[in-house]
Amino acid sequence: MTVLRILTATLMTFYFSVATGSSEKEKTTIGDAVMAVQSTSPAFEAVKKKLGKWEGQMTQSLNGDVFDVSYEWKLTSGGNTITETIVEDGVDMLTTYSDQDGDLVIKHYCALGTEPVFKVSEVTDTAMSVSLDTNKNNLHADHHSFVTEMTWTMSSIDDNSMIFENKVNLDGELTTNRAVLTRSL
Repeated sequence: MTVLRILTATLMTFYFSVATGSSEKEKTTIGDAVMAVQSTSPAFEAVKKKLGKWEGQMTQSLNGDVFDVSYEWKLTSGGNTITETIVEDGVDMLTTYSDQDGDLVIKHYCALGTEPVFKVSEVTDTAMSVSLDTNKNNLHADHHSFVTEMTWTMSSIDDNSMIFENKVNLDGELTTNRAVLTRSL
């Protein structure tokens, strides 16, 4: 009976910490070393709302093509970084989100062969927009193809639904893409 009480208490503690959105971080240890607990920005907390796997379809403005996409956000590095694994029309990419001096820094490792760095333009309860950080990039529209902006808008009535939009400079032409996504995990 004692094991059942301990299990019940453990599950209840877990449930209430998740349900109340506890922001206290557990200390991470590697071997005997305790990792530093980092505070996170409001933008980092907004990205955490997307943790999990999302699937849907993207429409390109360039030619109207529609294709399958999936995005999976995972908390890594002792809770200090979020990685986003992206698959668009079968092509894998990666984006990282981490705080640096109190600001969220977003690095996108793109199939276009560029690695743009973004900063937060706007963050609200349901949306976040990022734009190219011109101080951290050496990308030129005349010479490179790269993502210039990204926006995620969560549904105000369904936490498992969102719209993802981005702008891409593709061979000197600005294009837009829009994906309707549903959380699958």
